Amino acid sequence: MWDQRYSEPEFAYGQKPNDFLVACLDAIPAKSKILCLAEGQGRNAVYLAQQGHEVTAVDQSKVGLQRAEQLATEKGVTIHTVVADLAEFDLGQHQWDAIVSIAAHLPPAIREKVHHQVQAALKPSGEFILEAYSPQHLNLPGIGGPPPHQAELLMSLELLQQELTGLNFEIAHEIERQVEEGQYHSGLSGVVQVLARNP
Repeated sequence: MWDQRYSEPEFAYGQKPNDFLVACLDAIPAKSKILCLAEGQGRNAVYLAQQGHEVTAVDQSKVGLQRAEQLATEKGVTIHTVVADLAEFDLGQHQWDAIVSIAAHLPPAIREKVHHQVQAALKPSGEFILEAYSPQHLNLPGIGGPPPHQAELLMSLELLQQELTGLNFEIAHEIERQVEEGQYHSGLSGVVQVLARNP
């Protein structure tokens, strides 16, 4: 599915970075080492590289990451890319100043595994930035996120607080907002947003 979507002429989720990521930019120290999870075609990774950060983008789609590298070249920056399934990917130990998860909707067991690795993978005072579609999204007209028959892929704040124990939550809420990110993320949407710091 993802290789097919990322092979389409237009960028599936546009080329602009996620709004919440942009809003959290000041929480990330200059020249940080950042990991972007399920990064797809690279819009967020390229944006962070443009801000002077060293960015690694991981995704299961080689096609998506090839587009990410092309976008980085067009924007005059460099990003590192890793083709990997997050079910098997090791986030490392005390390696990252920030980890970014934008619409990384994983099966529950894999999501829990990844989230349980986050604190160990972050350096002290490292930041975890997440925006994902929440269960409330199923009641709203916006396009995007897992379909109703895959509702277990949606994320609530309560769920994330359980999975990200050990981090100090600086922003933690579920909201409705207008999302305009290409053809596959559009309209009034229900999302959960988290900015959490490693002590």
